[in-house]
Amino acid sequence: MNLDPIKIRQDFPILQQKIYNKPLIYFDSAASSQRPLQVQEKIRQIDQEYYGNIHRAVHYMADKATADYETTREKVRSLINAGTTAEIIFTKGTTESVNLVAWSFGEAFISAGDEIIVSEMEHHSNIVPWQLMAGRKGAKIVMLPFNNKGELELDKLPGLISEKTKLIAVAHVSNVLGTVNPVAEIAAIAHARGVKLFVDGAQAIQHLPVDVQALGADFYAFSAHKMYGPNGVGVLYGRKELLEQMPPYQGGGEMISEVRFSGTTFNELPYKFEAGTPNITGVIGLGAAIDYLLEAGIENISVHEQALLKYATEKLMQIPGMKIYGESKNKSGVISFNVEGIHSFDLGTMLDKMGIAVRTGHHCADPVMQHFGIPGTVRMSFGIYNTREEIDAFLPALKKVISLF
Repeated sequence: MNLDPIKIRQDFPILQQKIYNKPLIYFDSAASSQRPLQVQEKIRQIDQEYYGNIHRAVHYMADKATADYETTREKVRSLINAGTTAEIIFTKGTTESVNLVAWSFGEAFISAGDEIIVSEMEHHSNIVPWQLMAGRKGAKIVMLPFNNKGELELDKLPGLISEKTKLIAVAHVSNVLGTVNPVAEIAAIAHARGVKLFVDGAQAIQHLPVDVQALGADFYAFSAHKMYGPNGVGVLYGRKELLEQMPPYQGGGEMISEVRFSGTTFNELPYKFEAGTPNITGVIGLGAAIDYLLEAGIENISVHEQALLKYATEKLMQIPGMKIYGESKNKSGVISFNVEGIHSFDLGTMLDKMGIAVRTGHHCADPVMQHFGIPGTVRMSFGIYNTREEIDAFLPALKKVISLF
């Protein structure tokens, strides 16, 4: 079944508006996707009909909220094919998920002199927490480089793994280059040497089918706000046998079994890692977003976005002075580019005046910019609601901006 973006767009009234008297073209879904009416309505329903604190009361509203909250956990488990809901932890987002693993895995498994391999193309959120953990534990960060096409140099990975290596951290899809990394291959290399694998799936979950067991991920993290859901909600998948050995990331309510001044025993998984009152409305909103994705069909979304990526790339490459960063054969719906002689910020600012929302700057990926020796790029990113007609409107606008400089 082909995805119909015209019909899809009816679910996103925010896209029908004009910006500076120009029809809005939203090419910034890699930062945050827009939310469909179905997700907004679910959030409204919770807030107006049955908001209650979960797991802690016996009244109707708390029971219903708890049921929907835990139903979302099962939806997530099914979406990524985790073995059990005990492996699904709700967080504030991918960033908190990385920090949780960096701290708790670090406490359980990292000693002075150990090593963590982090790829050069990572978002800051999948670099800094590992650096903090390494500093705290006396460990070392080792970089896995990528080539100028934006592909990881996997032939170098076996040589980077030593007897001190404990974990590899890598993005499933690069937020700048769009590269879809061969996670299953990386997992096979890692596991053959007894090394664990953390995967940042923030840019993959909304574009590609994800099966954490087939990928071989020991940990996998993503955010609701990039998959047509609310902000402030994320997911961490972790293999149960690892999570059971890791200490809680935070202390407080819900994550305990029994508290005494003589000592505290912790709750079972996944609640051991969910201290305090969570974002109840947001998690249930994530459940509605998953329903929306599944109704559209992840495969259909992927085909649609790949067609947009191919079309836009071909058209952009015809523009004199155009440089696209990220030329991997396996790529998702992100195009980062610069035009010779024009600063990315200036391009983005002028495009905004034409009603076109793109991202500019380093995209929280300084090492990628350092690799290419540039301060930043313009990034256009596609979602379920984008159309070929929007690309056709974007191209002359871009050419007009270029002519102004």
